[in-house]
Amino acid sequence: MRIRTRTRPLKGRTVVVTGAARGLGAALSRALDDRGARLALLGLEGARLEEVAASLRHEAAYWETDVTDDKAMADTARQVRARFGPVSAVVANAGVAEGGPFADSDPDVWRRVIEVNLIGSASTARSFLPDLFSTQGYYLQITSLAAMGTSPLMSAYCASKAGAESFAHALRAEVAHQRVAVGIAYLNWIDTDMVRDADRHAVLRELRGHMPRPARKVHPADVASERLATAVEQRRAAVYMPAWLRAVQPVRALLPPLVTHVARTELPRLEREEPFEATGLLGAGGRADDRARRAP
Repeated sequence: MRIRTRTRPLKGRTVVVTGAARGLGAALSRALDDRGARLALLGLEGARLEEVAASLRHEAAYWETDVTDDKAMADTARQVRARFGPVSAVVANAGVAEGGPFADSDPDVWRRVIEVNLIGSASTARSFLPDLFSTQGYYLQITSLAAMGTSPLMSAYCASKAGAESFAHALRAEVAHQRVAVGIAYLNWIDTDMVRDADRHAVLRELRGHMPRPARKVHPADVASERLATAVEQRRAAVYMPAWLRAVQPVRALLPPLVTHVARTELPRLEREEPFEATGLLGAGGRADDRARRAP
């Protein structure tokens, strides 16, 4: 009888993870390390990146860089290539979020969400595409249920994730003939600093609370990271966490009018109970982004 052994397609290959200092990025780095990958960790928090790199069993290194800085990202890509050789996979995970009424939003904060989640993803792809061309590699774009539907009081996040999804679809078609695969990850609520911080704000806590029970559940980052790591191994075109999100795809056009119908009555009631206020960038990652932008 022939015994089947588990293949390890990532063993010895270099994978870039952005937003790797904490939360899902850190958990995904560990999951990829378990599969034998060498990790290039990118983010804004050098001390935390160093801790993540030190916790991995295989070769890893970190670069403190802003994904929205095209020159810095290009320099980082050259340094990663010099350290590890050409990259085989890239996960564009870096992201921030904020909540509150659009009419009262801080334009700088609103714009920053777009910059990190959409423009930062594009800069990441642009910087590492030469490697992916040479390795016939894989690019995974992290998006959200927000890319398929919509949500009041989170206009920047929804716009950025929908944009990131559309960017990934366009990129997939553009590079397919060069045998570079592009995947899109659709995630719902994952237990990260950003989501925990969102629950401290009534405006976002109530928003999640009004979702159907399966849709409001928060999933452990370690569970999500295992699914994402498998997607990288298998070069999947799409990955869903939780799995039922796949069923939303055929009916996603129904979501905006449904959300509008519910919001028309629920938002005025919620605002009477507690006035909506802008949250600013959420979580420790958001605060790190604030510090980095304001540093001299």
